[in-house]
Amino acid sequence: MGWEQELFGFLDELEQQADALYDAERLPELADRARAEYQQVPLAARLMASLDHDVVLHVLGVGAVAGRLDRVARGWCLVSGPGQDWIVPWPAVAAVEGASDRAVPEVAWPAVARLGLGSALRRIADSGERCVVHRIDGGRHDGLVHRVGQDFVELAEGDPLRLSLLGLATVAAVQSREV
Repeated sequence: MGWEQELFGFLDELEQQADALYDAERLPELADRARAEYQQVPLAARLMASLDHDVVLHVLGVGAVAGRLDRVARGWCLVSGPGQDWIVPWPAVAAVEGASDRAVPEVAWPAVARLGLGSALRRIADSGERCVVHRIDGGRHDGLVHRVGQDFVELAEGDPLRLSLLGLATVAAVQSREV
């Protein structure tokens, strides 16, 4: 082996050592950047990646809601459980079990996922089906969604029928009546 090959071998070894030291120095920085970037991931993005998964949502004022995650939209999701469906607004979700490790950014969501909670409630009103509206304080209202305002839902309940106005900010979940 000539002196040139020995020199190039020595220089290659020094370069590999320098690369290893550089990587070791950058590892904490990269981990810190990953943590900083992850703080930008919203719960909705994680759940959008969890469509068609079996999940358990722990809902304020309701408790555990288990079923298949059928729809994720702006501000709410739809969980289909045995014999009933649940519409759950994001502010009422305390914890989630069974979510995907992935996330789908909102720019990649389908157009229908951009519909708000009011759209879902108007669909229930149009169907004329009875439902149970659960409040975050544990209260319940059993009736028909009559109309949906900007920040409230009008529910026809009782016998004789009377109209109740429920602030959307107080709604924990809307449960379809058991089939």
